[in-house]
Amino acid sequence: MLARSFDDRSRLALCAALREAPRRRLEAYIAIQLRTDYLAFGSVWTTDRLEGAALWAPPGKPMRTGLSAIIPILPLLRYAGARGAWRSIALLSAVEELHPKVPHWYLSVLGPTLPISAGGIASALMAPALRRCDEGGFGAYLESSKERNLAFYNRHGFEVTNEIARRGAPTVWTMWREPRPAEP
Repeated sequence: MLARSFDDRSRLALCAALREAPRRRLEAYIAIQLRTDYLAFGSVWTTDRLEGAALWAPPGKPMRTGLSAIIPILPLLRYAGARGAWRSIALLSAVEELHPKVPHWYLSVLGPTLPISAGGIASALMAPALRRCDEGGFGAYLESSKERNLAFYNRHGFEVTNEIARRGAPTVWTMWREPRPAEP
């Protein structure tokens, strides 16, 4: 389901590596992420009809950095060629440098099967984690490589904090959302 939601591949920061990768490679990459980084932390949400999924890293979850972050993507990099692989790794490094150091919820993947502009499914996928952010007093962070999605995230309280532009790679916007106080 998640691989299908990324069929256009332009939403992925790794797009240089994944543009030519067969769907089965993309499915394998997502399966690795699910098993090692999200399911164990109870931070994956889907709709009842499996219309998409949101993969969140909760505060305190160890983040993959350096070599441990690159190892899961190695099978995909062969599709990018040496130059594309280098650009993907450089982009990932630049993105990682900007990742907030304070405890927060991190939206790694939001993959509705309909375009995010449809809003309803994507909003429903984000709602449980955003409630946890607000209840626990935690901020939320994400990166988007699709400019047209910035307005959607903004409606949910996210604001652009940085823009990363690298030659040969998609522009990536980092976004932060402060926790919202409980309504009386």
